[in-house]
Amino acid sequence: MLISGIVAKAQFSEVHVQASGLTCAMCAKSIFKNLETLSFVDKIETDLNTSTFVLVVKPSADVDPDLIRKKVEDAGFAIAGLTLKGRFDGLAVGNDGHFNYGGQTFHMLTAGDKKIEGDASMRLVDKSFVSEKDFKKYSKTTSMECFKTGYAGKCCEKEGIAQGTRIYHVVI
Repeated sequence: MLISGIVAKAQFSEVHVQASGLTCAMCAKSIFKNLETLSFVDKIETDLNTSTFVLVVKPSADVDPDLIRKKVEDAGFAIAGLTLKGRFDGLAVGNDGHFNYGGQTFHMLTAGDKKIEGDASMRLVDKSFVSEKDFKKYSKTTSMECFKTGYAGKCCEKEGIAQGTRIYHVVI
């Protein structure tokens, strides 16, 4: 008797990227051209009114937020906000807890203890993904050193995360 099982790979389905500093359609075109070179992007939708780019992620592809940031910066702009959308099936999260999803390690801020079910979005709140004002606001929600650097330090070892691992800080 043959038994087969399907294991669903956790992955993000969309990334919403809000850019700052855009003044015209040519600015948006420059960012669009850079973002479309990302190997994990299937298609891009744009909203010029909000300077937002919705990246639809290819099936089974892992998203690299730092690479998205680099592509926006290479076009001469900055990220004002980045939100990752995925499907979560009972992901248990809590304040200052870490979890792996879509090939990345995340540190949850301000969530309380709960389980995330179904489609949900997480906003990155690391220094290069939000305004300085927002970064300062979220820095008050944790005393863990990884928030300041974006990389695992001694604070993360208790959860089995090796020092130097890239960690993205998120809120739901």
